[in-house]
Amino acid sequence: MVCIVLSTIDPCLIAQSRPSRASAALQASQSGVGVSPDCLSAYQNLKLGKKIKYIVFTLNSTNTEIIVEKESQSNDYDEFLSNLPETEPRWAVYDFEYEKEGAGKRNKITFFSWSPDDSKIKQKMLFASSKDALRRSLVGIAAEIQGTDYSEVAYESVLDKVSRGA
Repeated sequence: MVCIVLSTIDPCLIAQSRPSRASAALQASQSGVGVSPDCLSAYQNLKLGKKIKYIVFTLNSTNTEIIVEKESQSNDYDEFLSNLPETEPRWAVYDFEYEKEGAGKRNKITFFSWSPDDSKIKQKMLFASSKDALRRSLVGIAAEIQGTDYSEVAYESVLDKVSRGA
């Protein structure tokens, strides 16, 4: 004998019990670090306004929140790389522009997770466990690059990874 129990659940209650994507994005990461609303507004300016070319993110002085360290309109990729410190982790979003044969110019918003080998272990762990909160809040990222030294984030290396899926 098989018993089937059917119950009716009000769909409005289910919707109310789930956090919205925006509020979920601002929630703390595994490390307990939250994402500043300024990060989301800077990203929206990059994505929709097309005036900002890149954003560099870091942790605040108390390591409790991800904040915007720098926004820039410069198209110089080397200048962007100069904002990734040799001994400290960072996250960044770069509006990567490139030429595709026969298809003209393309843009891909690319997320960078920068964790140099010379960083302090505790700092690397904190950045690694906090990355997801930032990454999930930035809707529309087309590619993700992880770098531990400058050769992994060099223009040609990123171009190769970004243009594969185009």
